[in-house]
Amino acid sequence: MKRPYSAFDVTEDDGFGARLLIDLDALADNWRTMCRLSAPARCSAVVKADGYGLGTQPVIRTLYDAGCRDFFVATAHEGEIARQYAAESRIFVMNCLLPGIEPLCRSADLIPVLASMEHVAIWTQSCIANGDHPCALQIDTGMNRLGITVEEAERLAGDVTRPAGFAPVLIMSHLVCGDDPEHLLNSTQLDQFTRISKAFAGVEASLSNSAGILLGEDFRFDLTRPGIALYGGRSSPVTQSVTVPVVTALAHIVTIRNAAAGETVSYGAAAKLQRDSRLAVCSVGYADGYMRAMSGAGTTLRGGNTQGARGFVLGHAVPVVGRVTMDLTIFDVTDVPADQLKPGDSIELFGHNVPLDDVAAAADTIGYELLTSLGSRYRRHYIHSSTG
Repeated sequence: MKRPYSAFDVTEDDGFGARLLIDLDALADNWRTMCRLSAPARCSAVVKADGYGLGTQPVIRTLYDAGCRDFFVATAHEGEIARQYAAESRIFVMNCLLPGIEPLCRSADLIPVLASMEHVAIWTQSCIANGDHPCALQIDTGMNRLGITVEEAERLAGDVTRPAGFAPVLIMSHLVCGDDPEHLLNSTQLDQFTRISKAFAGVEASLSNSAGILLGEDFRFDLTRPGIALYGGRSSPVTQSVTVPVVTALAHIVTIRNAAAGETVSYGAAAKLQRDSRLAVCSVGYADGYMRAMSGAGTTLRGGNTQGARGFVLGHAVPVVGRVTMDLTIFDVTDVPADQLKPGDSIELFGHNVPLDDVAAAADTIGYELLTSLGSRYRRHYIHSSTG
């Protein structure tokens, strides 16, 4: 059982206004959980976007030490960085094979995911000129984003004239509505991808992201690709999270001020106090990924959501008051005993007490966006919960 982290675990002042406590043991445990749920398929890890905002080096090293040997990144540059921390592994680059990237894929031993017939032609020529090197092939089964069509894939699979240098080690596709288990497109995509996997007999196949893993064994094929679930987020709005929180975000209190009922708070005078209040002004804002749409009740920055975000301190949920600004956010701490809270203390923005996805929902967005928007002004502390 993971211990919940107090907002006061880290109190030294080193010039950062906000902090992230990143539990590497929880990250490793989450990968092991997804491995169990993926069986009999193997489980990879999606580590793009700086390890979902938590740091490429510690994330990949932790997952590699836990046993992960297949990683997915977005760009070749991300792959080059990832290679430094995962020597004996396969690193797949998902976002297109752009002309001129072929040498980097070879020198860093990256596996490009070919997502169009143009990519296939570029890579084939590279293999003819420079020798064989593994690639993966993406098939579009309904996203209309990346991938060759099902018909193109079938023709390619049956093309006996294709160069021997073009020999994908993985075929993959991406679920459109995996986070909605009842959506009819899931079964349509499954049927199409199953058809293609049979055409590429002997080649490993991958269809499921975090949400797809929960759809059942038929969706798992040979390799799964969990992302958000590894980092403690919900992969589906209609299912409970199957993993534990990895990151706790904390913001320092800059000052605590008293304000009278009837006064307004922050820009636009959008929030009017209904009672005499104590307000904690915290050093975090939309420049840190704490989004403006998380602003407090009464502001009109969200579609249909009027509550705004809440923080947590000393056993109390504390709502955001008024508009979130670039560097500062104001929380109503009236109900927190005044003698227990002071400037320099911290309020939890999300973590064990405030679920990541609840905070994201306050901004009408998802945990993915919140995590990957975390900026450089957080001091990142990498901790091991199993050792205290």
